[in-house]
Amino acid sequence: MPIIPVTDPADPRIADYLDIRERDLVGRRGRVVIEGRVVLETLLSPASRARPLSALIAAHRIEALGDVLARMPDAAPVFAAEQAVMDAVVGFPIHRGILAMADRPADLAPGDLLAGAGEDAVVVVAAGVSNHDNLGGILRNAAAFGAHGVLLDNLCSDPFYRKAVRVSVGAALRLPLSTGRPINEILDALEAARFELLALSPGGETPIHALRPGGRRALILGAEGPGLSAEVLARCRTVAIPMHGGFDSLNVATAGAVALSRLRAG
Repeated sequence: MPIIPVTDPADPRIADYLDIRERDLVGRRGRVVIEGRVVLETLLSPASRARPLSALIAAHRIEALGDVLARMPDAAPVFAAEQAVMDAVVGFPIHRGILAMADRPADLAPGDLLAGAGEDAVVVVAAGVSNHDNLGGILRNAAAFGAHGVLLDNLCSDPFYRKAVRVSVGAALRLPLSTGRPINEILDALEAARFELLALSPGGETPIHALRPGGRRALILGAEGPGLSAEVLARCRTVAIPMHGGFDSLNVATAGAVALSRLRAG
């Protein structure tokens, strides 16, 4: 694995890494920024649905990452830069010193994602979740509890935004994802595939502890604050996590983890 030294922040070979924060806001032409060792390991694992394109590593990190970087494809160059150069390239102090670029995994239509689901499959649906931390947490939980896939409506933020990928600890690169469809289209596809619709809501009629694992289930999560619309709730069996001490609800990612642990128990 040849390491290519870079000394000039304006080197055209690393142009994809320039001003990461600003360019995240306008998109990256179908590419995904990978940040940190754990996410890089996921990118280079057999489970990844993304194709590595290159890596930019702080020079002092190269030796410790040798076993990981050895898995980079031959066609994906590995660039090494001193920390000051790397900071100048990305536009802020990049303390992890580990970046990579990958192709965005292919998006799936809802029907295609659901076609291979087993009879006891659980999928996660997010409606209007625009916070990148929450979305990354939802993806991480879905992967950790063995969800068949995740469906994000057209009001959710991009699951391949750098921060969402980082918070998901790479789950965004592994999970089958369907994005950008209106929520009613997603619910129609779930019903056609014989999934029970379970909407998590503070006012839900069924307490979470009353659920038992088994059967095709779709766990539907709404945004912090507004939650799910009355129209969505009317189409679903509503489920609540009982609260104590006057609390109304949990953070959406935390609530999703609690519900998934119940649906996947045993």
